[in-house]
Order: sequence, then structure tokens, then C-alpha cells
Amino acid sequence: EEDEAALEELLAPSPLAPGPGAQRVAIVHPAVKWGPQKSPLTTAELQIAEAVALVDTLQNWTVLDKIIIPTKNPNKKFVFGKGNFQVLTEKIKKLPHVTAVFLNVERISSLTKKELEGAWGVRVFDRYTVVLHIFRCNARTKEAKLQVALAEIPLLRSNLKNEVSQRDQQRGGSRYIMGSGETFLETQNRVLRERELKIRNALEKLRRKRALLRTQRRKCEFPMVSVMGYTNCGKTTLIKALTGEAGLQPRDQLFATLDITAHAGSLPSHMEVIYVDTIGFLTDLPHNLVESFSATLEEVAYSDLIVHVRDITHPETVLQKATVLSVLRNLNLPGHLLDSMVEVHNKVDLVERYKPAEENALAVSALHGHGLEELKQEIEKKILIATGKKILTVNINLEGPQLSWLYKEATVQEVEVMPEDGTARVKVIIGSSAFGRYKSLFPNSQIFM
Repeated sequence: EEDEAALEELLAPSPLAPGPGAQRVAIVHPAVKWGPQKSPLTTAELQIAEAVALVDTLQNWTVLDKIIIPTKNPNKKFVFGKGNFQVLTEKIKKLPHVTAVFLNVERISSLTKKELEGAWGVRVFDRYTVVLHIFRCNARTKEAKLQVALAEIPLLRSNLKNEVSQRDQQRGGSRYIMGSGETFLETQNRVLRERELKIRNALEKLRRKRALLRTQRRKCEFPMVSVMGYTNCGKTTLIKALTGEAGLQPRDQLFATLDITAHAGSLPSHMEVIYVDTIGFLTDLPHNLVESFSATLEEVAYSDLIVHVRDITHPETVLQKATVLSVLRNLNLPGHLLDSMVEVHNKVDLVERYKPAEENALAVSALHGHGLEELKQEIEKKILIATGKKILTVNINLEGPQLSWLYKEATVQEVEVMPEDGTARVKVIIGSSAFGRYKSLFPNSQIFM
């Protein structure tokens, strides 16, 4: 009960966290025209379209205007050059009832945030703040909520610096709290450090619990398939199509899935597999957010196969692929997992006569069921290689212990009884070690590969 109470306290909104509520937003995108910071795989128009999609995900947030302003270096204090900054400030101040500016960059420093808010007279959010708020709204389980709370810590530290500098300007005088010898900043930083440690400890407990569940799954020998991809590429829809699970309700929005969920399905040989639905990725997804969800993404390293789903209709599909592969490489996954990955081109029903340009990519429509049988066959082929499982037919004597042994140690697919001689042909899926034991226990058994 004490643990539960401590956990509920951690899950409560932090007093320092921004509670954005309803917002009327101007989206400002700093367009880098040249240099190393310009991405060759996208355009300013596509980048601002994704920013609009992020804002549209949030209830009671409205986009008032989209503004693209060129800049040479988006990392400097005011982000833009003096002239462009002045033009932008005038545009923002003319917008009716604007309450916030979403600056479409990964992170802005607390100093830049303070200066911009002072110049524009409204709140300023970066991608980190907006994505974190979406995560906060979509988190359902305790683990997801804890991971959001952990990702929030750097933002709270940044907000704290702003708050302290404002206090110093407004009040002056002593910076110490009631003669304690500890400044307000030191006290709040200590509180944040303690909060971070408690969150990490709570996540570690959940990680150990997850490891235990994983061990139990391993004992049952269910192969695991992690389904990954850019946010809103159709992962959940694909899993629903592969498993026929009616309870899965895909949502057409960014970051609809924050928790890892497992769903049972079967392959053409009737082999049972577990499909794992994972968090989607995003270009310029801040490092702290990815790190906070490492406990969730850790599950991927223990899977037998990765299926990478792409929304082939998206104009930035090549950039999205690069983003997903970059995150997967940074997770330090085993080499064989990356090498055996199945690439799925989804939503082909929206493209006339679509054929994948990439070799070995599979074209599917998760919504309409196109290409699913070919995908299941490919998954089965890769799973058999990854797990060392074999599909065999064995001739057994029904009076002996072979059939009950096979039911216990392998997955029995079919039993064809031949009553005239008291034998049966049994089709099984069996792991390498169990197959070795079977051959030594029953050396005279007929085996057909």
C-alpha cells in the first residue's frame, strides 16, 4: 500500500509542469536554406505540415497561422536574423487572440524561451514540450505515465531556471529560504533530483516484472515479432489485420500507442506468435524522450523478428524510414535483428499499381487485407531461421509415449491416425533442443522434414 501511495504521488502532475490547457497557436518554422543543418529529404512545407498534425492531436488546440521564416542558424539566441525576427514579431502581434507560438525546433534553451516570450508576449513551446504534452495526454498505464514523468524532468529544470531569474528580478534581496542556507534554486533542484531517482526506481521495478513475464513467454516458446515504424504509419491496424483481434482500435493520430501491447496471432503453419505493438517514432524526437522510453523499447531487443511498417503514401516516407532506422541503430539491438528485419510498405490501396522500389519489401494494405498472406509467409520463414524451430512430420506408435511427449515438448499441428496398424502421422513445430531430445529418446521414429 505504501508503494502504491508513493507511485500515485509520482504520477500526479508536477507543480512545475506546464499545464497548457486550450491554446490558439501560431506555428513558426525556421527554414534552413543551406548548410549542414538543412535536410535533403524534406521541405519546409512538409516539416510545418507535421507540426500542424502534432497540434491537431491535442484537444482544444487550434492552429491560427503557419509561418515559415528563413534562418541561417536556428541555434542562436533569437533563432532568426534581426530583420526576419522583427517581421515575425509584427506578424505574431497582429494575430487575433493568439495565446502561444509553437517554434518547430527540437529544443530551445531556457534563455531563448524567456527572450522570445518577452518579445512576443505569449507562451512559446518547442517540439519537446508539444510532444511531451501529447505523451502526457495519451499515457494510459502506470509505466507510460512514469516514463512521461521522467522525460518531463529536463523541462522542469529548464522552467525552474526561468522562474528563479524572474524571482530575482522582481524581488531582489536575499535568495535564501528562511535562513536555511539553501537557495530556492538549490531546494527545487534537490526536489527534482529526488523525484527523478524515485521515478527511475519505480521503472526499474516494472522492468524486472517485465523481464519475469518475458521469461515465462520464453518457456512457452512463443516467438515474438516487434512491429515498429514512424508514428501513424498503421502499425496497430496491421496487427489487428494479422491477429483478427476485435478489441484493437487503431486511431488516426500521432502517438496513439505509448505502451507496449502484446497480441497473439498464428502463421500459415498454425505456429502461434506474439505481435508486439510499440511506440511510434518522429523526426527530431528529443533524445530525452527516447531515453525515457528505453524500458519500453528494451522489449524489442528480446524479440525474434522486427517488422518495419512504412506509410508509403506519405511524402516524407524516405525520411521517415531513415528516422526509424537511426533510432533502431541507437538502441544497440543485436545485429541479426537489424539484418533480418522485414520491411512492409503499407497503405498501397491508396497508390495505383504500386510496386516497391526496395528489394524484399512487401506491399500490403492493412485496412483491406491485401498482401497479408505473403507477409505471414515471410514472417514464418524468418521466425523459423531466428528460433531454430523446424516443421516436421513424424510417424509414431500410438501405444507408445511419443504423442504425449510431443504435445508436452512441441507444438502439435495435425494428427492423422492410421487405425489399421495403430500408428499416426503427426505434424509438429519443434525447437532444436527438443528435436535433439526426441531423436535420442525415440531413435527408431520415422521423421520427414
